[in-house]
Amino acid sequence: MTARGMTTASRTVRGTPPGVRLAGIDAARGLALLAMMATHVLATFEPDPQLTPTWIGLAFSGRAAALFAVLAGVGLALSTGKQQPLEGAELRGARRGIALRALVIGAVGLSLGGMEVNIAIILVHYALLFLCVLPFVGLRLKRLAALAVLWILAAPALAYLLRPWLLSADPPLRLGHNPSWEDLAAPARLLGDLFLTGYYPVLQWIAYLLVGLAIGRMALWKAAVPFLLVAAGTVVAVMSKWLGTLMLEDWGGRQALQAHIGDPAYPLESLLQVNLAGIDQSGSVWWLATSAPHSGTTLDLLHTSGAAAAVIGLCLLLGRLGDWLELDLLLPLRGAGAMTLSLYTAHLCIMAALHDQPLMPGWTVEGVYFAQAVGMLVAGGVFAAMAWRGPLEWATHAASQAGRHQPAQVRRPRRVR
Repeated sequence: MTARGMTTASRTVRGTPPGVRLAGIDAARGLALLAMMATHVLATFEPDPQLTPTWIGLAFSGRAAALFAVLAGVGLALSTGKQQPLEGAELRGARRGIALRALVIGAVGLSLGGMEVNIAIILVHYALLFLCVLPFVGLRLKRLAALAVLWILAAPALAYLLRPWLLSADPPLRLGHNPSWEDLAAPARLLGDLFLTGYYPVLQWIAYLLVGLAIGRMALWKAAVPFLLVAAGTVVAVMSKWLGTLMLEDWGGRQALQAHIGDPAYPLESLLQVNLAGIDQSGSVWWLATSAPHSGTTLDLLHTSGAAAAVIGLCLLLGRLGDWLELDLLLPLRGAGAMTLSLYTAHLCIMAALHDQPLMPGWTVEGVYFAQAVGMLVAGGVFAAMAWRGPLEWATHAASQAGRHQPAQVRRPRRVR
């Protein structure tokens, strides 16, 4: 039997049609990358006095990064036993592999943190999230789902209570820039920023990986599961956004927050639609009632998690459609999604090279984005067609395999008496 036949047979034994699940998951990861890039390159506010949100800001802000984090949890579940989580020595090996992989990602993030770029780099937070969920990767679906709900409900309130204490320190435990190697000299400030005061607060974002782990423990190859993800995700996303709008607009929440913060540099109404990351969300419990992107509230976590689940379900359905048509509809997207670390790093390097530099004649900001997007889709398609790993993916895979390695036990001969 050929190697390809052996792979197909092994997948069939597990009850998983070859290619259905992984194609959809990688495609969703590719979409998350392209959407994150759009928020980095394209304007999220119109250049008018009201700073009206653009469709990029309305559609992708908060949701793209959350999808990326949820998919990290899905990937961890798929690599640690799928529906049946690993146990014993295999689970310990998997945890070591995840930890070493996180160290590689964190090192890349700290190295990129020193660049001059107007982008909040997620990689150090991403690596820390991997380490924080290690105790949970051996849990089954029901426990993961219950833990995810509990975390979504409790973590935002805890963050609301702890954040003022961190910000009142001297100096405040907030970086105001991307984490870099130099920040290791002030570990308290670095950890405070990573967990609570930074752009991607790990304390709340653990919820995304728990949601992803729960999704990854589902039977993703069964016909009903993608439809369930789309339906349930859509309902959760719509209801949480509706409830947030109700509390702010009809119950007086926005007026209370406006009176609390005075006149911010950006109109509060626009910030609530696009991004609350730079606002000090303390001093009023009404902050916990928002569903604004990057607010880290319960409603924000519910909305973005629901949206992520719906996108994952749609991508799984597209993967099934491609299998039925015997046509790889998702090749460029899944190729890009399989090497997001390398492509994300390349994107950051490009944006750092363009930082504070005039564009070449004939180029527009939109052209810069589409050139990068097309280039990454082409690269992803080529790498997927050739079954290659990206360079940084090769490094993380090697680290993971090193952690998973189980040394052979040497049996001592019995003594003859």
